[in-house]
Amino acid sequence: MRDYILAIDQGTTSSRAIVFAKDRSIAGSGQKEFTQIFPQDGWVEHDPEEIWESVFWSVKTALEDAKITANDVAAIGITNQRETTLIWDRKTGKAVHNAIVWQDRRTAAYCATLKKDGHEALVTDKTGLLLDPYFSGTKIKWLLDNVEGVRARAEAGDLAFGTIDSFLIWRLTGGKSHVTDATNAGRTLLFDIADNEWDSELLNLFTVPAALLPTVKDCADDFGTAEASLFGADIPILGVAGDQHAATIGQACFEPGMLKSTYGTGCFALLNTGTDIVRSKNRLLTTIAYRLNGETVYALEGSIFIAGAAVQWIRDGLKLVKHASETGPLARTADPSQNVYMVPAFVGLGAPWWDADARGAIYGLTRNSGPAEIAKAALEAVCYQTRDLLEAMRKDWGDSGKTVLRVDGGMVASDWTMQFLADILDAPVDRPKILETTALGAAWLAGSKVGVWPEMAEFAASWALDKQFKPEMDATTRDAKIKGWDDAVQRTLTTR
Repeated sequence: MRDYILAIDQGTTSSRAIVFAKDRSIAGSGQKEFTQIFPQDGWVEHDPEEIWESVFWSVKTALEDAKITANDVAAIGITNQRETTLIWDRKTGKAVHNAIVWQDRRTAAYCATLKKDGHEALVTDKTGLLLDPYFSGTKIKWLLDNVEGVRARAEAGDLAFGTIDSFLIWRLTGGKSHVTDATNAGRTLLFDIADNEWDSELLNLFTVPAALLPTVKDCADDFGTAEASLFGADIPILGVAGDQHAATIGQACFEPGMLKSTYGTGCFALLNTGTDIVRSKNRLLTTIAYRLNGETVYALEGSIFIAGAAVQWIRDGLKLVKHASETGPLARTADPSQNVYMVPAFVGLGAPWWDADARGAIYGLTRNSGPAEIAKAALEAVCYQTRDLLEAMRKDWGDSGKTVLRVDGGMVASDWTMQFLADILDAPVDRPKILETTALGAAWLAGSKVGVWPEMAEFAASWALDKQFKPEMDATTRDAKIKGWDDAVQRTLTTR
């Protein structure tokens, strides 16, 4: 009997595949990093073929690690780095250009022009988003305008646009399915999140031909079938959600007011607001949390562009550590009397600042500052930025004083970092037993759709706590640290 679920988690720096057993335990996994391409300052690209190859390798490895075959897999769930933009040929499946990554800032000037011309209010009203290079719409326009022949081919219907989920589904189904889900569509600047459809007014604003666009489905839906020629048997693809939405599902944040934050390459906090669209007055995003059985649940989101990527920079750029896991222990050894702050604006600052032109900076360095102080500043920066997001959410949503943050992602394995997070938030931080919540969310979408996994209420009841971190820092120390962080941010902003 087919009762395993395969989750494909295509991230910003690596692709991962996890095989979940019927009891939601991890039976096997495979993971492979791929190249980060930086053609110019602020530009970030990925090779689509390398992404595909890393996914294919990871799936094969995960099946082997689980000691099963594709015949044992009931369904596939896919979660992906959001906003990363691809256009490919419908006949060959080959991309016309490298994928433009969500971190990429090449369209900053175009966004500024649209804002100056008064278009941001329309965009925000329809999409819940801001005019920022982060989102897919301006990336699509850049490809149409800057890659020779692409606009004409797009208007002729020869090309297809998609975020990474769409591209993978196209490849997995042999070009039979050009689809996406509502969470990914909602991050393009082209999708009306209230009407749940592509918007002609926005398509005209960004000059994007409708012929490029995929069909939008619920998060748990029939997305097509992965062909037997790939893994040895046909496997239905029944779940898709952007990574932060999948993590929200994996953390069982199904009730309004529940909050999760994922610490991967970036950091993304989502607050479930139920079926109500809450318009932010504090520069947060209004987004689709998930869409199931035709019902849309919304969220407020705060987006931090650089979290784990700062640790990766310390490892690969500065070569202060050999493994990312060494950063926490190194930070523990830092001189507590030094007040070093890192503002990791390597590709601009996200919420609530939205300064595309800001760049990274370190403040407070002394002759005694060394690797430990820099590592500590990088980890603390993630926590300070999370606090900025939480404060904005409290203003938009209200706060009962009982905020509990559910966390996941690679960085939360560090007890030191999570304790500092609880201290600076002055709120409890809950780390679940299953840290792979993004993959778990994608797996639940597929598993529940195929009938192997339980429905929402039973799934939520199975969420299990590994450890709760409670604030221990005194208010005077906390306030002083936050004041120093706020000063560092103000010094870094170009829009102050």
